[in-house]
Amino acid sequence: MPSSCKEIRAALAECLQESECVMVQRHTAAECLRSPLAETLPTKCQQLKKGFGECRRGMIDMRKRFRGNQPITFKSLETTEQSGEGYQLYAGRSAFAGGVRKTDGNEPEPPDWREVENEKYRKEQEAQQKK
Repeated sequence: MPSSCKEIRAALAECLQESECVMVQRHTAAECLRSPLAETLPTKCQQLKKGFGECRRGMIDMRKRFRGNQPITFKSLETTEQSGEGYQLYAGRSAFAGGVRKTDGNEPEPPDWREVENEKYRKEQEAQQKK
């Protein structure tokens, strides 16, 4: 296999070996990648599976024949996972960088826009009645 997909393939294999499907349920990695069991894999493994498929597809994509297949390195996946920033599987900036903020569940709920408009209207009515 060409070297462009080796890292993501190795990352997928490692993720599968650590998954509950292989460790607890004792299925083979190939069985875990097929339809009924694939949905039970962790999100990280599902993302790696999709990225590996896109990488393999990119090797035969004629639109990429001059630039070549641009794989993601697994090391960059690990660093973005630790830093909390999102990542995109191929070239470009991260698709989710800065879009997600951590919450603890105790944040005040923002007021509904209708309530805000009603308050403005009531204040206007009070101001007109005082005149």
